[in-house]
Amino acid sequence: MSSSATPMGARPCGTVVGSPYQGKVTHYKIKNAYGTSIFFGDFVKWGDDNPNTTIQKDTGTATLTPIGVFLGCAYTDPSTGQFTPNQYFPASTAADDIVAYVATDPFVLMQMQSDESLGQDDLGKNCAVVQTAGSTAIGTSRNAVDGSTANTTATLPLKVVDFVDGPDSEVGDSYTDVLVMFNVGHQLLNTTGIG
Repeated sequence: MSSSATPMGARPCGTVVGSPYQGKVTHYKIKNAYGTSIFFGDFVKWGDDNPNTTIQKDTGTATLTPIGVFLGCAYTDPSTGQFTPNQYFPASTAADDIVAYVATDPFVLMQMQSDESLGQDDLGKNCAVVQTAGSTAIGTSRNAVDGSTANTTATLPLKVVDFVDGPDSEVGDSYTDVLVMFNVGHQLLNTTGIG
C-alpha cells in the first residue's frame, strides 16, 4: 500500500487510442544554457526562445500547455567534451547540441502519484499538478497529482482515467497511484501556433 509520499512525476505507460503503446519519443532542442533543470517525468512545452522554438519545462499547476513528458536528454558535456546521455537536464548546461527526448503523444496514459488519497468517486475527475523540484541524485521528477483539486472543472490539465492496483498501490491509499491523461492544453491539439 502506498502510505508514503514518493512522487515520481509522469511515467508514460500506454495510450488511449486503439494501438499498442510503443514508447515513441520525439527529439527537440533545448536552448544552450537554459536556466531551469528538467527531470525525467516533468511536463515540457515548446517555448519561443527568440529566434528559435525550443523545449522548456512547463511549470503550470492549474493549467498546462504541454508538448509532452520529458524522458531524458543528451549533449556534449562542456567540461569533458564527451557525448553525455542524462536522465535529467542540469540547469544552465552550456552546449549547442542539447537534445531532449519527449513523449509527445497527446493521448498518452501516465502513471502518477497523488499527494493525498483518491477514491473510486474521483475516477473521471480533472486535477491540477503539484510542482516540486526533482531529484538530482536520481534525475527524476517529483511532481504529483494535486488530489485536493479533483473536480469537474473543465480547465484542469489532467484527467484521472484509472487506478494502479497492485502490491504498492490501491484505490484509497494515503498517496494513491493513478493513471492520468492530458485533459486540455496539449500543444499538438491547440489550433494556435507557437512563436
